[in-house]
Amino acid sequence: MNRFSLTIAVVVVLCEMMIWSSVHAANTVGNTAVVLPSPVVDAPLAPTSGTQTAVVAGGCFWGVQAVFQHVKGVQTAISGYSGGSSSTAKYLVVGTGWTGHAESVQITYDPAKISYGQLLRIFFSVAHDPTQLNRQGPDTGPQYRSVIFYANDEQKQIAELYISQLERAGSLPSPIVTQVVPLKGFYRAESYHQDYAKLHPYNPYIAINDAPKVEHLREEFPDLYRK
Repeated sequence: MNRFSLTIAVVVVLCEMMIWSSVHAANTVGNTAVVLPSPVVDAPLAPTSGTQTAVVAGGCFWGVQAVFQHVKGVQTAISGYSGGSSSTAKYLVVGTGWTGHAESVQITYDPAKISYGQLLRIFFSVAHDPTQLNRQGPDTGPQYRSVIFYANDEQKQIAELYISQLERAGSLPSPIVTQVVPLKGFYRAESYHQDYAKLHPYNPYIAINDAPKVEHLREEFPDLYRK
């Protein structure tokens, strides 16, 4: 095969991959904005401002981080790893799928402005597809699984009851596979992963898989969206 033919072949393969990724992403809950009801059981808004954290995982952390960075009441959203040990909390090692880690996002928020349950509503509605087992869109492996890492009994109760509520109502076309497990540690990801969607908006992966999630947040949750 000559150089010109090889170049054409590579372009064709890349285009096919992008088309497959786009079609697949369009079929995920995260990219079709299945707006779910609010949790029946939720923590009330705090009377005064403060700081609380939530840790969730739902596919590549770039997109999940990008969504929550645009949510009112969220102070910071940091990409990282949860589910494994500190010694294996490295991107290339986590990528093997054998560490127990999931690509996760630590959300620091003001409980006087947004509740834990509303964060989960956004997580399930636009940040990812909770019905995909060990994958999200084009990304496969247990490191891309759907997880809620609860920090206390209140978070555990709200998460478990919300999943039960959605399942009983048939709110999603397939069973929810999201794990609800205790948070044993959160390890910040490498600096080049932080704010990745914001810094690389024209990256094809971001444009196809993650930008639509932020747009659906803006469209479907205008009261909770911020630029």
